[in-house]
This record gives sequence, structure tokens and C-alpha cells, in this order.
Amino acid sequence: MGNSHGLKGKDQYYVYILASRRNGILYVGVTSDLIKRVHEHRSDLVDGFTKNHGVHNLVYYETTDDIGTAIAREKRLKKWNRAWKVKLVEEAGSVP
Repeated sequence: MGNSHGLKGKDQYYVYILASRRNGILYVGVTSDLIKRVHEHRSDLVDGFTKNHGVHNLVYYETTDDIGTAIAREKRLKKWNRAWKVKLVEEAGSVP
């Protein structure tokens, strides 16, 4: 019997930062499928900023189980200046 309310894993949302290269261009995004989304960026399947600027390297991500929190965090990070974003990435152990 099919059950539309069957067991399902907890929803996960990701706020991520991609870089074109070390000290290169940064891009902030949000997704519910990080592996798929990074693959899309790396394969230039996403028209727009990341494709036009060769932004393909995942350098930072954080997770939440609330889409509203993820979107709010993405919007905040997009408003941050570059130095703050670089510091966030460096503190997490990667360097763009």
C-alpha cells in the first residue's frame, strides 16, 4: 500500500558560497540539494552570473532545516562586504 505520509528524512537547506578561484569572484546561493546544485554550477547548466564568471568552486556551506532561515541567511550574506565573506570562509577552513 502506498502511503503519501510515509517516513521521510528531515528537509535540509543549504546556504553556500562558490568562488571562481583563490581571491576570485564569490557567489552566494541557497538550495535544498547541494550536490546537485554545485554540479549544475560546475557544468555551466545555470545561466547567469556563475556561468558568465566561471564561479565553480564550493568554498563554504551551512545547513538549516528551515527554508525561511536559509533564505534570510542568503540575503544577509549577499549584503556582506567581500572581506566579511572571505573571513567566514577562512574560519571554516577553506580559502576562496
